[in-house]
Amino acid sequence: MQMKYALIGDVHSSKEDLKAVLLHVTEQAPDATLVGTGDLFECTISKRLITNKKFDNLSDVMLLPEGFVEMLTFPSVIGNQEERILFITETEDPLLGLLSAMPERMELGAAEVIHGHQFEWGGDPWSLQKAEVTTALTFYGHSHRSGLLRDGFAEEKVVFGKPYTIGDEQTLVNVGAVIFDREWVLYDSIDNTITFMKA
Repeated sequence: MQMKYALIGDVHSSKEDLKAVLLHVTEQAPDATLVGTGDLFECTISKRLITNKKFDNLSDVMLLPEGFVEMLTFPSVIGNQEERILFITETEDPLLGLLSAMPERMELGAAEVIHGHQFEWGGDPWSLQKAEVTTALTFYGHSHRSGLLRDGFAEEKVVFGKPYTIGDEQTLVNVGAVIFDREWVLYDSIDNTITFMKA
């Protein structure tokens, strides 16, 4: 049974940031299995500008740096960026098939991975208001802000490089964003610890 997982998300087509994080994962946890939390790609069409128009060329709707797709060797749940790309595109491009095959949720043993745009967000500052989850431990992204929420929404200040022990209480872990912040989370399912990391 796999013991360690490296959770990364909100890459938004940033090849350089992804390269830095993948290198950091290799250095810090070479035996960890990579898992994506969605928004690997950046959709260049704002949701406010979506109409009934369908595009037949993926380069018209998303950022695709050369060699970026080849770096995505790990499974990932679908994010709102991928959903938007699928909604506005009609093409036989095999990459579209890859996006459509991304699941909404993924199990990691007793834990679950979801992008997080399905949750209820709001307030000032904009933050997580309500999350419908099915497991005691849930990993997500979406807000580009690393966070640890236990037993309700009392967010703990995140310290990078410090292992946090996970108990039986309801725990939500925002893994942060690869783009700009180069953040990720190491989950040890045997020791029941999570460690927020920054490349």
